[in-house]
Amino acid sequence: MIDFKQARFNMVEQQVRPWNVLDFGVLDILNEVPREDFVPQAYRNLAYSDIAIPIGHGEEMLHPKYQGRILQALMVKPGETVLEVGTGTGYLTALLAKMAEHVYSVDVEPDFLKTAAANLSKQNITNVTLEEGDGSRGWPEHGPYDAIAVTGSMDKAYDELKASLKIGGRLFVVIGEGPTMEAMLYTRTGESSWDEIALFETDIARLHNATKPQEFEF
Repeated sequence: MIDFKQARFNMVEQQVRPWNVLDFGVLDILNEVPREDFVPQAYRNLAYSDIAIPIGHGEEMLHPKYQGRILQALMVKPGETVLEVGTGTGYLTALLAKMAEHVYSVDVEPDFLKTAAANLSKQNITNVTLEEGDGSRGWPEHGPYDAIAVTGSMDKAYDELKASLKIGGRLFVVIGEGPTMEAMLYTRTGESSWDEIALFETDIARLHNATKPQEFEF
């Protein structure tokens, strides 16, 4: 029988913290939310392993250390509104909801939205709105946003997505082609200006409906 509480502590101390996630608020939230309740039943015992967990439809739950870096990079504050593009099982949604005033999470797969709704309900998380659709180029219905988290890779950060930010808003997105992709943080500094910082290299599953780069044949 796995001691999930101990496994959660070990995940934070042995995986997330060594990956330069040092913000105490982020670490506390990772210690608080039961990740095992958000993974498919077949992978429940691997909930705190340093792996990407398959969740269906060709998608994966990101490594815990990546999710920690996302939270630390976005640094969502109380009172802020967040857009999550790619809901998955709702785990990162739950983490963001612990930090934000409200999270709008969008996914193209109805199955994910149904699963996430059930998972979030079990945790009594109510400050989340789940909606079906393609948010890869923004989701203007509730914007502009203080922070945007894109949970799958894209070929680039589209202008429409970056324009969904408020001034001072932050966007996390992984861009490029495998096996080497770049996790990026964009901060909107003006009406038509953004700062960008490369955070780390990775290789994660592509966001559904995200445009793939054109391939050239010679």
